[in-house]
Amino acid sequence: VQLVEAGGGSVQAGGSLRLSCAAPGYVFTNKYCMGWFRQGPGKERERVAIFGGDESTNYADSVKGRFTISQDKATNILSLQMDSLKPEDNAIYSCAARRVLVGRCTVLTRPADDYNYWGQGTQVTVSS
Repeated sequence: VQLVEAGGGSVQAGGSLRLSCAAPGYVFTNKYCMGWFRQGPGKERERVAIFGGDESTNYADSVKGRFTISQDKATNILSLQMDSLKPEDNAIYSCAARRVLVGRCTVLTRPADDYNYWGQGTQVTVSS
């Protein structure tokens, strides 16, 4: 599964960026969890936002109310709208997907190690 991200860049605090992740159409089914992770300088990789098989979503506490994850099945794009960005959001953001073997994607809190497919990552830099 090839995941291709776009949309990173530099912005001042309070600004917005939108990340996108292109994937094959079959990934946009309820058999896959898709989402965004990030790794900041000197930090461990953390889950940012996940999109579930029943179109449920899960967000890290640090981004709730500021970030929005969405899918567009017509264009096979997973997006992350990031508003009110803060310097602590500085990180490499990666799109990821996980195949569910039984049933559909309902557990949205699995760690990064459980995700099988990854994009190349895109840098987000927020200056104060």
